[in-house]
Amino acid sequence: MSIEKINPFETAQKQIKAGADKLGLPAAAYDILKQPMRVMTVAIPVEMDDGSVKVFTGYRSQHNHAIGPLKGGIRYHPDVTLEEVMALSMWMTFKCAVVGLPYGGGKGGIAVNPKELSKGELERLSRGYIQAIAPMIGSEKDIPAPDVYTNAQIMAWFVDEFSKIRQYNDFGVMTGKPLIIGGSIGRNEATARGCMFTVREAANTLGLALEGATVAIQGFGNAGGIVASLLAEQGCKIVAANDSSGGVYNPDGLNPSALLEFKQKTGTVKGFPGSQDISTKELLAMECDILVPAALENQLTAENAGDVRAKIIAEAANGPTTLEADAILKQNGVLVIPDILANAGGVTVSYFEWVQNNMGYYWSEEEVNDRLEKVMVKSFGEVYKMHKNKEVDMRTAAYMVAVKRVAEAMEIRGWLGGNRKA
Repeated sequence: MSIEKINPFETAQKQIKAGADKLGLPAAAYDILKQPMRVMTVAIPVEMDDGSVKVFTGYRSQHNHAIGPLKGGIRYHPDVTLEEVMALSMWMTFKCAVVGLPYGGGKGGIAVNPKELSKGELERLSRGYIQAIAPMIGSEKDIPAPDVYTNAQIMAWFVDEFSKIRQYNDFGVMTGKPLIIGGSIGRNEATARGCMFTVREAANTLGLALEGATVAIQGFGNAGGIVASLLAEQGCKIVAANDSSGGVYNPDGLNPSALLEFKQKTGTVKGFPGSQDISTKELLAMECDILVPAALENQLTAENAGDVRAKIIAEAANGPTTLEADAILKQNGVLVIPDILANAGGVTVSYFEWVQNNMGYYWSEEEVNDRLEKVMVKSFGEVYKMHKNKEVDMRTAAYMVAVKRVAEAMEIRGWLGGNRKA
């Protein structure tokens, strides 16, 4: 059965419009928010190891800077497209706004399979991309970060190349950097830790005890694996987990540390001792208290949302639930912690990193985690209050909180008109 590819740009526009309509915002607000304010497409010639030159296509999208500088990752992936980058920059605006960060949304990418490049080719590509987008970025303008298939090493090359162009060290131009050049302690676990805090708050709100609560993790990668460990520390029982190669189930619980060690040795969770195989379809439909989609987008759809038996869904991944699935889950009483809230811990600690760079003063891991907890607890409370007061699903509530903040900034800055004298 073929599934029609969902256009992320159109999805982002629909989500923004749902929030804007519920808030009764003027048409001009949606007209500004429905598209990025600036998009750049760049050609990056790279000398390959064999002496030939290959030209790669890169993008940077800047959605809205009403609240502050732009913020968002750069991904290296063969399927990167202009529309995808535009949509991701829009989602970043609202991810930042829902947790109250003084940022707008940006996103970048290069259409490339980095696994096919040598380290030297990857470095030359990275430096070429920064040379191309340098006029758009800066620590007070647009601050990129790692994303799919980019990492701290690539951020270090970015920082070095940009600093050469500026002729001074501008470490604050990137986040997700190595600690030695201004990275923040706690950044690697931040996305998962923020997700854990929102799950804890949701459980408290529903009167669900975390001690003994059953959890299924779809996508036992970096975020999913760390979420599993952190929830286990809260007393949860991890009963199922999977990755792209297969899944495992044990009603008595899986040890996240042992499972991670097994995956590092074998490349997959499949075949973990003491477990039985489970398909993705079975995992998403299994009876559990908490389901954490931490893999790809569009995993919960109109076709399978009715099978979900979890009480709470915490979206550690971006876009795992379609709009049609949202409606079904709401009707069935499932509390969804939407991606722009559930996985905002990463960008929150990126913000902390930027603040530390600007101050030249660095916090301890305890300080970082305490500050992250305060942000996530406050933000969950604001979204849940909107959800109850306006009788909308949690995703619409999150967009209402976020869109309201951005619209207020646009209005106070005079972007929405109404100031013309008669």
